[in-house]
Amino acid sequence: MSGRSRATVLLAAVLAFGAVLVPSAQAAPKVPKTAVLDGAALQRAKVRLDQGDHQLRRALRDLTARADTWLDRGPWTVVDKPKPAPGGDVHDYLSQAPYWWPTTTPTADNPWGCPYVQRDGQRNPEVDSGTDRQDVEKVFDSTYDLSLAWYYTGKAQYARKAGQILRTWFLDPATKVNANLNHAQFIPCKYDGRAIGIIDFSQSYTSVVDALAVLATGAPGWTSADRSGMERWNADFLGWLRGSDFGRQEGAAGNNHGTFYDMQLAALAYAVGDKDLARRTVLDARARRIDPQIAGDGSQPQELARTRSWHYSTFDLVAYTRLAAIGRHVGVDLWAYRGPDGQSLSKAVDYVLPAATGAAAWPHPELEFYRYAASDVVHAAADAGDAAARGAVPKLEAPPGGDLWALRPAAEQLDSIAG
Repeated sequence: MSGRSRATVLLAAVLAFGAVLVPSAQAAPKVPKTAVLDGAALQRAKVRLDQGDHQLRRALRDLTARADTWLDRGPWTVVDKPKPAPGGDVHDYLSQAPYWWPTTTPTADNPWGCPYVQRDGQRNPEVDSGTDRQDVEKVFDSTYDLSLAWYYTGKAQYARKAGQILRTWFLDPATKVNANLNHAQFIPCKYDGRAIGIIDFSQSYTSVVDALAVLATGAPGWTSADRSGMERWNADFLGWLRGSDFGRQEGAAGNNHGTFYDMQLAALAYAVGDKDLARRTVLDARARRIDPQIAGDGSQPQELARTRSWHYSTFDLVAYTRLAAIGRHVGVDLWAYRGPDGQSLSKAVDYVLPAATGAAAWPHPELEFYRYAASDVVHAAADAGDAAARGAVPKLEAPPGGDLWALRPAAEQLDSIAG
């Protein structure tokens, strides 16, 4: 063999050996089939993080800080409340109406202090003890934070903790919750449950729907049996929402309760594969929700009538912006809709911009004003092309725990009031 031939062979061997030592390009992260979140946006953010994007790294620190707080908490279950729901099944979810108060001192003959009276906007602290209300919020929030933290970091402990929480609350026969809300927001000595209690789930259960989609991209410890079990639970819950008297009553509500009902229905339909139902629900929201609920100037009269008018105005917009996000997946541009009097989602967001940016005081009743409550819905409008909202983004107040929009672009209820 000539010297040149030996050199050629040696060079080829060196190159081949080097190819073994140098890792191949990292596989692109999977796109989660999320209902509210934009899965493609999550994938793009993951790629940017892997490439060292400094701005997203700061947001990731805020996200993982939230996720880290859940690692040594929970899991939670409906079966450990002091008293079962009316009817006696400990697997039934139970919550108490937040704005109803006893009128007398409890006694042995009247242990609840009945009758109860309503004080709108004043939260009775007893609703946070003895029912499942606080625990279900922890389940929803923790699985959302943990699944996203796993997706962006690849750290298995986040996914495994999310799986443990989900299995305990929804799947394990000894601890799972029944797929109904027959006893949500009961009023002692008055109602065993109420249709408006569906808001306990509809205001944030889509976080679980999206967490499941994120985990389904290959999370360690999240099995095919887990996925199938949650698909069945979601299908059962969707059936209850559509077929129960409470579900029908909540769907007929004309304020934020109706908007959140539609949003939850559309998200569940999309998640279980009924895209036709999801699409119809978003389409119907134009004349059924936007037209009667949003005025031509962008105000929401039914929400402005509340003692917490800022909270409820931004709260309703959380439902609308999530519903519009679901519409994106089924070919409906809800942001483009204009009602007969000029009603639109953009106008509704623009109406809150002066208060959201601090440029003006909120001119309506509000017991406890949190400017940051509007931050996510302004982000959503900006992403949808609203120029005024886009200009307002730099002036927003970051919520406690940081602005996570870049990593989870779906509106959350950012202020703490429930109901």
